[in-house]
Amino acid sequence: MNDPRLALAGFVTGLLVGMTGMGGGSLMTPILIFFFNFNPSTAIGTDILHGAIFKSFGAVRHRRLGTVRARLAAWMLLGSAPASLLGVWVATYLTDRYGDSVDSVQGQVLGYTLLFGAVAFVVKALTHRSGTASTLGRLDTRGRVIAVSIGIVGGFIVGLTSVGSGTLFALAMLLAYPLAAKYVVGTDIAHAAALLFVAGIGHLVAGNVDVPAMSWLLVGSIPGVLIGSQVSVGLPETVLRMALATALALSGLKLLDVPYANEIVVVSLSAGLGALLVWGVVVLVRRRARLEPAVPESRERRS
Repeated sequence: MNDPRLALAGFVTGLLVGMTGMGGGSLMTPILIFFFNFNPSTAIGTDILHGAIFKSFGAVRHRRLGTVRARLAAWMLLGSAPASLLGVWVATYLTDRYGDSVDSVQGQVLGYTLLFGAVAFVVKALTHRSGTASTLGRLDTRGRVIAVSIGIVGGFIVGLTSVGSGTLFALAMLLAYPLAAKYVVGTDIAHAAALLFVAGIGHLVAGNVDVPAMSWLLVGSIPGVLIGSQVSVGLPETVLRMALATALALSGLKLLDVPYANEIVVVSLSAGLGALLVWGVVVLVRRRARLEPAVPESRERRS
């Protein structure tokens, strides 16, 4: 499909993923189905391979910004890669045996899980201080076991439902490790990029990827994820954590297909982008205000 509007959808998704690590599959797959009339299998395959590519750009950017805990991502991938393939096999088996109704049940289970996780995350964010990146310089045996376990559970669910690569792992890391939110975002994007390549190549071989459509998506999502990655580093910790919780809740509402879910997502994203723009303007004004007084003083000294 050659539709320039896909670039705009890609930019919004990339911006959200770069800032929070979440919302890629949960938002893009429904967008492709409902707004661009993709059949579900092609929408899923196109989105997964697209996500693998643009998240790789985001992962490189976050790595340069120092917000990727590579060891943690690698240990999670050790569990998530094989578990995701198992999840794909189980999903295929259940669909062949019980029909398409299985997809809706899986989506509802994941939707309620994400909503519960959003509430739990807000409570944790308000009652506990986040840790620092240095606490995960080297993972001990317990930390590695937790990371592999997160990978196994999360990878299986991703393979089973085709969504949640960001939401599930980000939530698990926030609950299990004393990481600041920006390090969770960076690590999650790096891990998701590697995990999605495993499934994405499989979908490409199976003929479930619309390459022209994916190209248009990448035109928007690559600059979007780079901008979002940069913004995530500058946002205050509390603001970023609330953004993560909001992404969780929106993903859950979308999966549950609640009334006016599309409108809620669109309004929330618009409000979030508007708030981000206002925040950027305020930051620029404050920086200028700090620099302006220094100019007259230097002139007076010269005179």
